[in-house]
Amino acid sequence: MNSKFKVTIGAAVLSVLALLVLTGVGSGSNAGSMNMEERFNAQAADTKLSPSETAGNYTIDPRHSYIGFRARHMGLVDVPGSFTEFKGVINFDSKKIQNSTVEFSAQAKSIDTRVEARDNHLRSKDFFEVETYPEITFKSKRVTRYRKQLRVYGDLTIKDVTREVMIPFKLFGPIEDARGNVVMGVEGEAKINRRQFNVNYGTNLPNGTAVISDLISIDLQLESVRDKQ
Repeated sequence: MNSKFKVTIGAAVLSVLALLVLTGVGSGSNAGSMNMEERFNAQAADTKLSPSETAGNYTIDPRHSYIGFRARHMGLVDVPGSFTEFKGVINFDSKKIQNSTVEFSAQAKSIDTRVEARDNHLRSKDFFEVETYPEITFKSKRVTRYRKQLRVYGDLTIKDVTREVMIPFKLFGPIEDARGNVVMGVEGEAKINRRQFNVNYGTNLPNGTAVISDLISIDLQLESVRDKQ
């Protein structure tokens, strides 16, 4: 066996050993059995940020956030879409999360379902009437805990209708990033009835199934950065 081949094998063995160490395989670590959320929370705990270092106003970062929705089509599949222009602020009370608040708004015209003709139809009077009602807004009223779940209740305004909705959510962080910014993530998912917001377009198939479902799933992935103190 020549020396070049020995070096290659040795490097490969070292790479495998390094991978096993990083994933916790063959050791007392339980890292390999952690899911993504558990790993994140463990890493966040290591930052050891004090309440004073995490409390304050956080501005939603649209570059790392997503406001999406899904509508069931003919009872077959969920067709996804999103709003690409939005902004918002989270006021985070690190000592008592129930006192935290959140507000965000999306530009209705920025709706994007990857089909231009459909997007233009959604902007029309049949759906969102974006020229008359340019913004979709949410303003929280209270935050509660239910068992292990966090819930935010607030006023959702679509077109000329404002209704209270409840959004279950998970909170990730806050942590300090590589640039010294304090950042947090909020992940929420809820369902609303579009007809309760005067979005009524759509017919039924002969068997009674709605071409466009009344229930719309909302998906929120919001990363935010604490304002400089």
